[in-house]
Amino acid sequence: MRYSTRFPLVEGAVEATAKRVPEVSDIVVRSGVLSPNRVVLRNYPISNPIAVFNPAVSTDGEYLKVYARIILGYYMYVSNIVEIAVPLEDVLKGYVNMNTYSGDIVVYPSTKYDIWGTEDPRVTVIDGEKYMVYTGRSINYFNPVFRKNRTLPVAAVYDKKRRVWVKKYVFTPLEEVFGEVVSDKDAFLYKAGDTAYLFHRPHLSDESYHLVVSRVELKGGGSGLTEITIDNAYTVLAVPDFESKIGWGTPPVPLNESGDRVVVFLHGVDMDEVVYRVFAAELRLRGEEIVVEAVTPRYIMEPRAPYEIVGDRPVVVFPCGAIRLDKEHILVTYGAADFVAAFGAVDMNALLAELDRGRVY
Repeated sequence: MRYSTRFPLVEGAVEATAKRVPEVSDIVVRSGVLSPNRVVLRNYPISNPIAVFNPAVSTDGEYLKVYARIILGYYMYVSNIVEIAVPLEDVLKGYVNMNTYSGDIVVYPSTKYDIWGTEDPRVTVIDGEKYMVYTGRSINYFNPVFRKNRTLPVAAVYDKKRRVWVKKYVFTPLEEVFGEVVSDKDAFLYKAGDTAYLFHRPHLSDESYHLVVSRVELKGGGSGLTEITIDNAYTVLAVPDFESKIGWGTPPVPLNESGDRVVVFLHGVDMDEVVYRVFAAELRLRGEEIVVEAVTPRYIMEPRAPYEIVGDRPVVVFPCGAIRLDKEHILVTYGAADFVAAFGAVDMNALLAELDRGRVY
């Protein structure tokens, strides 16, 4: 197990990490896949994206709002984010494998924080407002000399009246706390009680990766982007010896009414940096108290379908969205091989059984 003393470890972090093993018990039922040729762009001259992947998700009950990363050209691999309305029934009955859907580009490069790409969105609801946090490829991204803050988490808020996403916050790690940050990815916001948390994964100049949670205050936000300095971080899990890095996947799925006990899906990359797999953790979030209550010792998903194995980045399953379908099931949206958007169903009893195998508290 490899962990740094740079950031305080939350309660249960060491014990949970020690329970993880390089084994797989794949419990995710594949529920469909959406390919780029079946996404028709309504607000762009090119009809279809080249790739559509790493989708976030929200729902109004009857429809899923899928927010996916799209590629329009491979020259600089610049990403935009498209919104696609998919009937929930299409996923439940398998129609998503054959139907064509229209989509609108809703978030795109426009500032120095994201001019080279808007990547990997995650969507949550905080105080009745819908937040999308994505990875912004900053103006520094391709600069070979300035290796700092190449990517940063950017938050957009949905304006219900205007029906547009408005970029509101960019989160900048304080150098006195984090050191020199090369990039910061895999981010999303979540609020439990009165505390707002930023889940993120900074990559430091010493080539270390840190799975952390930071407490943040969502304040300000005028007509432009407001910089929020992150001045705290707590390591939630360390990296076991059989992985090169781990990262946040989906925003939390609440396990109780108060929303302070949650399950999150994460990704882990093997030591050879070849395969991306998925595991899960159960957390308790109460103000300054962040506790890892359980972890799935085994991976609960790995690439096995053809569209998860073959693509722009082979052998990758990369979850970005999760919602409760009912008391018994969670729907997970994920990117497959950096080329298509896919859907999977997780049985709650099977998930909880795996978490109980790695229970700390």
